[in-house]
Amino acid sequence: MELTASARDDSQRKTYEKLFRQYQEDNSLIVPDENDWLLASRILYWLTQSRRRSLKGKLKRLPTGVSQRMALDVLIAVSARRWKATVVTENWDDFKAIQRFCSTKVVKPSDFFRR
Repeated sequence: MELTASARDDSQRKTYEKLFRQYQEDNSLIVPDENDWLLASRILYWLTQSRRRSLKGKLKRLPTGVSQRMALDVLIAVSARRWKATVVTENWDDFKAIQRFCSTKVVKPSDFFRR
């Protein structure tokens, strides 16, 4: 969903949708289950509490879209954890924050593709 939503044009969106169908057909598509949703909600709570502590109890309003993107990232992390998969992402800071509460392996693309 995140890749498709961020596609730069219709051609790239169609490519992502084709990949989605291929992974779905070969049963390698990682989809959050009910336990992933529950764990994700706990992690989002813990991240919020951590922010609240660091701001001495006063939460500032997040910029538009930040909490939604974090929720998607947490779902990706907990789903990958269940499958023992590695998350390859440029979104390093958010996933490092998530790792404090969810032991998911995270790798930068530059490190992953260097192998």
